[in-house]
Amino acid sequence: MSRCAVIIVAAGSSRRMGFNKLLALLGGEPVLRRTLGAFQACPDVSEIILVASQEASDAASSWEVPKLTRIVPGGAERHFSVKAGLDAVSPDCDLIAIHDGARPLIAVSQIKRCIESARTQYAVTCARRITETIKRADDQGRITGSIDRENAWIMETPQIFTRKLITRAYEAVLRDGLLVTDEVSAVQHLGEPVYVVENATVNPKITLPGDIQSAERFLL
Repeated sequence: MSRCAVIIVAAGSSRRMGFNKLLALLGGEPVLRRTLGAFQACPDVSEIILVASQEASDAASSWEVPKLTRIVPGGAERHFSVKAGLDAVSPDCDLIAIHDGARPLIAVSQIKRCIESARTQYAVTCARRITETIKRADDQGRITGSIDRENAWIMETPQIFTRKLITRAYEAVLRDGLLVTDEVSAVQHLGEPVYVVENATVNPKITLPGDIQSAERFLL
């Protein structure tokens, strides 16, 4: 059975939050610690690589996370951080998952489903269906049109790929000077298919101060 490494991307500056969101307490536990704990608890995860700022690295070094094998510094942009994580993965892992450190409520069962799907489909992303009505607005906030929600999905993480595919994708991103915000975009740049694994569980990204309070409502 293929071994899966997980890269946790936690090198952001938290500009919109105003403080380090990854170390903010969520139900009495740092956001990043909760994220790491979910992957530590998943039996399909072989190792965890944390790509983080110095502050987050210092904190994570003191936590008991046995699968956390490497902590590496992040880059100026997300794709540089992911590339640093890819370079740190053990050579015997042939599946690589990338997950936002600011998504602490990912369910272990959903992680497992994504990994199992990646073993047969080679490129998958955790995703949520768009069920709301969506509109487009101009710079003044005036609605200018509707967006068809049929077959529309919100991208989440983890996003999981074969090692060969995601490595090739990031080589192309760096070579072509692209700025990508997720790994699906990097793989799509190669023209390769990526499949969704629908997520029925709560998996918000902590971005704004109010997100902490919102996330706490979903804690057991």
